[in-house]
Amino acid sequence: MGIDDWSWKKSQIYGTIIVDLERHVVIDILEDRTVETCTKWLRRHPEIEVVSRDRCGLHAKAVRQGAPQALQVADRFHLVQNLRQAIEEQMNMHGRATGRALLSDADNISTDFHLQRSRPAHRESRKEIFTTIHALREQGLSCSEIERRTGLKRRSVAKWLKSEVPPDRRRATLKPTSPWYFEEILAVSWKKGNRRGRQLFHEIQSQGYEGSYSHLQRLLARWRRAEKQTSTDLVTRPARLELVRDPQTGHAISPVVAAALCIKTQGTLAPDQARKVDALKAGSPGFATMRSLAMRFRCSVPASGGSGRG
Repeated sequence: MGIDDWSWKKSQIYGTIIVDLERHVVIDILEDRTVETCTKWLRRHPEIEVVSRDRCGLHAKAVRQGAPQALQVADRFHLVQNLRQAIEEQMNMHGRATGRALLSDADNISTDFHLQRSRPAHRESRKEIFTTIHALREQGLSCSEIERRTGLKRRSVAKWLKSEVPPDRRRATLKPTSPWYFEEILAVSWKKGNRRGRQLFHEIQSQGYEGSYSHLQRLLARWRRAEKQTSTDLVTRPARLELVRDPQTGHAISPVVAAALCIKTQGTLAPDQARKVDALKAGSPGFATMRSLAMRFRCSVPASGGSGRG
């Protein structure tokens, strides 16, 4: 079976939808998406053997409590989404602002260093997207055509067009499903020398953490990598992937657009998108490598009738 959020009212009221993935039919729709509600439903169905879900810690906890016999698997959509986000981070050269490293006191380096490096990159990326979308609009292109050319969703295109200046991207409000919500607690234990992932996991679980262990592992991995770096390593600015421009419009192809195109199979690319991909592969060896790896990854989780050739 599959379990996911269900929107009763877009971006305001959410429930839970449960689907039989073998018969492709909806089994039930729950009134909310709380752990308690999902757990009660799952306990009434002990026959469930496999649960496909997204990365939501609430669903993971509900399955652990309500259907401990079931195997939990990640659905294909979110696997590919993870890949796209990783590619975008690489194209942005520094990663997300929320992925800053926690440095030990002995390092004598500001913990804001990664933020100071990543924010300009994200601002530049947003500026490139803003310029590209508005330039295409000034050429008389419709939202649908801009969507097709850039690879962005129509709703995103409409939002960018409503803005007179590049919008400021604010950090989303942290929730108990994110280990960053418990950053202060983790930081105290980390500086005291507690580096065991399971111990830290149980510690924040007792404080209300609702996310997964793997989510916490990703945070801790960043901290461990940061501690291995020397001061010299940190102040050396890494080389940015080559800037590539659309050969037709002359506009720079933003990391967001490049990441979206990088994971699209050859058969699903529109002609102008294929042109951008060819330009990116020719102008950026880094993109060409990521494109090749992305297609290999997609072949390992193929869609029905999809082609993995890039």
